[in-house]
Amino acid sequence: MSADIDPTRPEEPEQPRWLRAEEIIAAAAMAALGLITLANVIVRYLTNYSFAFTEEYSIALMVVVAMLGASIAAARNRHMRITWFVDNMRPGLRAAADAVAMLATAVMFVLLVALGARLVWDEYRFEVTSPGLGEPQWIYTLMLPVLSVLVVVRAVAWWWTHRRAPPADTAPPPGAEI
Repeated sequence: MSADIDPTRPEEPEQPRWLRAEEIIAAAAMAALGLITLANVIVRYLTNYSFAFTEEYSIALMVVVAMLGASIAAARNRHMRITWFVDNMRPGLRAAADAVAMLATAVMFVLLVALGARLVWDEYRFEVTSPGLGEPQWIYTLMLPVLSVLVVVRAVAWWWTHRRAPPADTAPPPGAEI
């Protein structure tokens, strides 16, 4: 498959430095995840034993990667969605649909902040330890509410900067009636 440029899609504007930092941290977490998993596979293959810490660290790193990916997607308005309906709307309705989508994203991650913080508090209060290493479990769980706050900030920031922006196109999409 060739890397053809879609002429209907506007060019991506230059991304702010903070978003680049999130991409670098996510890439580093993915690299660490890959290295930990590779080391575990090699050791398990050669010795029939596995590293106990790999599962716990891998899960924590997967949470970090997923949450940073959600943050980056919210900052770029690239979250998953079915666009057929929105693509066939008038520009004003399209903007409203984008606002509703970002509101839904923000509400979902606010719930994750609240429920994740409650989970962290419960794990701290009841001194829950991880099964493999016996470390305090709340240390791993803390990334969920912290990075959920980041996603909420990115979603609200995207909405704030695009709420008064004029629609990208003023003509209705092909096949849509006025």
